[in-house]
Amino acid sequence: MPAGAAQQAANAVDPASIQALKDMGAYLQTLKRLRASVDLTGERVLADGQKLQHTATASLDVHRPNRVRAVMHSARSHRELFYDGATVTLFTPAQKYYSTVPFSGTLEELASKLEEKYGVEIPLSDLFTWGTPAAPVDTIESAMNAGQDFVDGDLCDHFAFRQRRIDWQVWIASGGKPLPRKIVVTYRGDDARPQSISLIDWNLKPAFKDSEFKFVPPKGATKIEIVPVKSK
Repeated sequence: MPAGAAQQAANAVDPASIQALKDMGAYLQTLKRLRASVDLTGERVLADGQKLQHTATASLDVHRPNRVRAVMHSARSHRELFYDGATVTLFTPAQKYYSTVPFSGTLEELASKLEEKYGVEIPLSDLFTWGTPAAPVDTIESAMNAGQDFVDGDLCDHFAFRQRRIDWQVWIASGGKPLPRKIVVTYRGDDARPQSISLIDWNLKPAFKDSEFKFVPPKGATKIEIVPVKSK
């Protein structure tokens, strides 16, 4: 195949790959209660171009449409987020600081508002947008089926996408439960092209109680005000 034709093929948007994303999103939207755990490996680029790898974990308990608890942990920080449908709480156990903000809305709206107003990202927040009109399918510039692979013993269909300034890949479990099992994001806006790799485990029958979404300040905790990010 000539180089020009190969490049054109690589840049094509494969409708079946887009449909696989939509099918995955539609399935995720049917899950009313779930627990997702993620092992994240990321890269930080130094001024001289050297890349340093770091790791983190996160867990997410979800009860749609408006309850979530997220726990984010790394060697540098430990943060927790609670949302019970009326109040959002951010908590740092090491310092016993917490901040609360009144909010009522869907999990998709919560993820968007927290990032926009406070610069706070909920792990795996795309879980709330896949399968909804907010999913950025229309901005995908190329989409391809990269074959099959195993992720922790599960046979998965591997898809690769390009949109805006990122390349991303997703491994979706084959069969009747099309869950995303692995996600790799490459940031093309940086010449070093750092990557993040997320391995996701799922529990579709979690035993949590709804009371866990409501934050109860522990003894000695101090309430502080969360400061909005400055508008650019």
